[in-house]
Parts: sequence; structure tokens; C-alpha cells
Amino acid sequence: MTRPRRDPTRWLVSLPPTLFLLAFFLAPALLMVLASFRHPGEFGGLAPLLVDGKPQLTLETYRFFFGDWIYAEVFLRSFIVAALTTLFCLLLAYPLALTIARSSARRRDLLVLLVILPFASNFLIRVYAWIILLGPPHLLYTTFAVIAGMVYVHLPFMILPLYTNLEKHDPTLLEAAQDLGADAWTRFWRITFPLSLPGIWAGTALVFIPVLGMFAIPELLGGTGDILIGNLIKEQFLDNRDWPLGSTLSLLLTVAVLALAGLSVWAGRARRGGI
Repeated sequence: MTRPRRDPTRWLVSLPPTLFLLAFFLAPALLMVLASFRHPGEFGGLAPLLVDGKPQLTLETYRFFFGDWIYAEVFLRSFIVAALTTLFCLLLAYPLALTIARSSARRRDLLVLLVILPFASNFLIRVYAWIILLGPPHLLYTTFAVIAGMVYVHLPFMILPLYTNLEKHDPTLLEAAQDLGADAWTRFWRITFPLSLPGIWAGTALVFIPVLGMFAIPELLGGTGDILIGNLIKEQFLDNRDWPLGSTLSLLLTVAVLALAGLSVWAGRARRGGI
């Protein structure tokens, strides 16, 4: 038997994104790993890697992180805010996405346009608009303001994947269930909701992960008690100029996100295997 010939077009298609990921994701990540084991410079930044021909590496930043409970508190607060934001986005986006998917084609295009219309304006302008809105009722600089701003900014990222999924559902499944005597609530929970789980997982990832690293909204809408991990990382790099600690926080956040992503993939596979 002869081996099948490899199609060179596959390499031509896959090579550019592979090089892009190597250059702009893997290489910076490796630089962050190395920076996390470096000493901070005397005037900020990084100290020289080699002194008298010997590498100057340390675990001090990791000991500092795990030895102070305040960092664990900030991480926990960040995950809680991200989880609440994702939950509120899901509760608001699902009925809207379902309405769009079941609308006529002409009306559907208009509704999708309205969903993506906020992207036509600058992000900071929209956040400053929330500062004006939340100022009169004295809700500014609170946790409520942070979550409200997060939900507003990330809601389209939950609506669009849900709409894309719900639009593909076969309506004859609902008609068959109705003919068999299932009411509207049963048809939703037994047919529509299980089929929409891929869209829910996609929307959850698109909302939860960016919220974890967001620092602009907590800084503009939150108070001193609403500092999230993104704010802490930004402060280490730009304000304190402690690049090793900033790199350590960034790496630990990346590891936490990858662990959650792996856990969700495993849970999805386990669920499909049990069906």
C-alpha cells in the first residue's frame, strides 16, 4: 500500500496562524515566565539577568504572592465578579437571542444590527456614559456599578453565539413535541435548552475570560474595594514598575483560566458520554 500524498495546501493554510500564535502568544508567554523569576530593577523594570556570568533567578515573587492573603482575596473577588457578570449576561441574553432567532428574516437582521451597534462607538465613551447615568442615583463607585458596566460591555458577546446556535434549531422538533402533548415549558427544557448548550458554553467563555482581566471598568466605575486582578496587574507594570510580580500575577491568572477552560471541556465531554 502506498502512503497517501500530503496536500501542501494544508500547510499553506495552517502555517500563517501557527506562526502568528508562536510570535504573539507563545513567545510573550515564555518571556513572562522568565520575567516572573527575575529580580526587580533598582529603578523599576527588570534587574540584569546575568551578574558576573551567573544567572540571577529567584522564587521571591511566588513566595510573596502565596504568603499574602490579600492576593487570594483579589483573585476570589475577580472570579465572583466574572461569574456574576456571566450569569446576568446569560439571563438577559437568552430570551433576546431566542426572540431574534424566531423572528422573521427581515426583522432578524435589524435586531442583530442593534445588538452590534454599540461596537460602533468607543469603549471609553460608553463607560463614561455609565458614569453619568449612575451618578444621579448615587450608585457610582460601587460593586453594582462595576457589574452593571461589565454586563453592558460584554452582553453582545453572549447574545451572538446564543443566537447563532438557536437559529440552527430544527423547528419540527418542537412541533413533534407539541403533537405528543408537551407544553411550552417542557418543550423549552427538554429540547431548546439542551440543544443550546454549545452556544451557552461559547458565550460563557467569551464573557467570563475577558471579565477576569478587565481593569478599565473597575477603575472608572468601582471604588477602592472593587480592585480586581486586572487592576492589580496593571498597577504592578505601570505604577509600581514591579515587572516580576506583574508577570507572576499574569501567569497565575492564565493558569487559572486554562484550568477552568479545561474543566469545562472535560465536563462537556463527560456529559456527552453519559447521554
